[in-house]
Amino acid sequence: MNFLSSLSCVLKIPAVMSRRGIFTFLGLFALGLFGLAPVFLSGCDFQWVNPGSAVVSTSQSDQSQLANQLYEEAWRTVQEEYVDGSFNGQDWASWRYRYRGKLHNLEDAYVAIGTMVASLNDEYTRFLQPRDMSEQSMSIDSRLYGVGIQISKRDNKLLVLATIDDTPAQRAGLLPKDQITHINGNETAGMSVEDAADQIRGEKGTYVTLSIKRGKAQLNKRIQRDEIKIKSVFTKPLDDKRIGYLRLSSFISETMLDEMKEALQKLSSKQALVLDLRGNYGGLFSNAVEAADMLMEQGKIVFIVNREHDQRSFEAHPGVINDKPLVVLIDGGSASASEILAGALKDNHRATLIGSQSFGKGLVQKVNPLMNNSGINITISKYLTPNGTDINKKGIEPDIKVPFTEADYLAQRDPQLDRAVQYLKGRLK
Repeated sequence: MNFLSSLSCVLKIPAVMSRRGIFTFLGLFALGLFGLAPVFLSGCDFQWVNPGSAVVSTSQSDQSQLANQLYEEAWRTVQEEYVDGSFNGQDWASWRYRYRGKLHNLEDAYVAIGTMVASLNDEYTRFLQPRDMSEQSMSIDSRLYGVGIQISKRDNKLLVLATIDDTPAQRAGLLPKDQITHINGNETAGMSVEDAADQIRGEKGTYVTLSIKRGKAQLNKRIQRDEIKIKSVFTKPLDDKRIGYLRLSSFISETMLDEMKEALQKLSSKQALVLDLRGNYGGLFSNAVEAADMLMEQGKIVFIVNREHDQRSFEAHPGVINDKPLVVLIDGGSASASEILAGALKDNHRATLIGSQSFGKGLVQKVNPLMNNSGINITISKYLTPNGTDINKKGIEPDIKVPFTEADYLAQRDPQLDRAVQYLKGRLK
């Protein structure tokens, strides 16, 4: 989602404006992964489309005409792009003139478009007012301030999808699936992800208090906001020097592939590798495909299916960078682009997956700029793993299930990584 939509910082991450122009994103919505200081929309798979001449001056005198033009553009964009040709089982044409003569200014248009888009009952398809669109289009190397979490809404609950490494949220002990019930005493029930992100982020050095429901426990976390530095690739030494460790925290950055390639080359002397995708909410579709290509000599990586049910496959090319025995760690915060990579490695028997069930986001969004600097994120396709599995709202089951509990976290234990090392030791004997 998108990129700056769900990270409290909250990084909202549905999408990031790239210097190259076009991207397809796989991340979760949480403006604060689609939650990605922006918030990352976690769970989002996005494609950025150049706005061209879509920006209209706000100085136009005829606000009613502008409002109707914006509404018409939004309606037509959904009609042409949305993945579900039944539009959630409704007559989409009925929305076209529903507000004719009732839109007197841009605020009227914003409400009308939001209502129209909500009728699709798709949490990843949503209208972006100029402020939200501006945040979403910030480049990933911008300065972000907040606490460093990705947030999303599920069943009207505001949830933590993931924390960013070395951020206030991680140091405060926030965990994936934590429910944020209050922000500075304000109840989050009925609060949009965007409004939650606005309340969580703030100036460096200031504080925000988050009330957390974790199972039956109720916690209050007073967290000091800071600058959030986004990194993609991390390595660390393991006790068994034969085994390398590489963690991908996101697929968002344009430099992520270069970072990954460099890390794999540095680990080339290792006899086996642990690839950690836990808490990785996604990012660029192209990054997920190319990351898989680095680890696979051959085979299909992913299928993309559009609303006409046409399938397009993406395949690995000869020239693998690392072909050593591989374990991939996943959990409930592994979403979208992470699931593309994990699914490709699992279905092609290239890696063994260890951990817990992944998030389950199998949809792709396109970011469409509209006039007046607004925009709309639209689900345009779904993806299937190489075996043809639709993981949306289901996730990927690991080959070896290993729970990671709060007690493990507090005791600074990592049973999932320990199991991965144990498994690879067995392979190396």
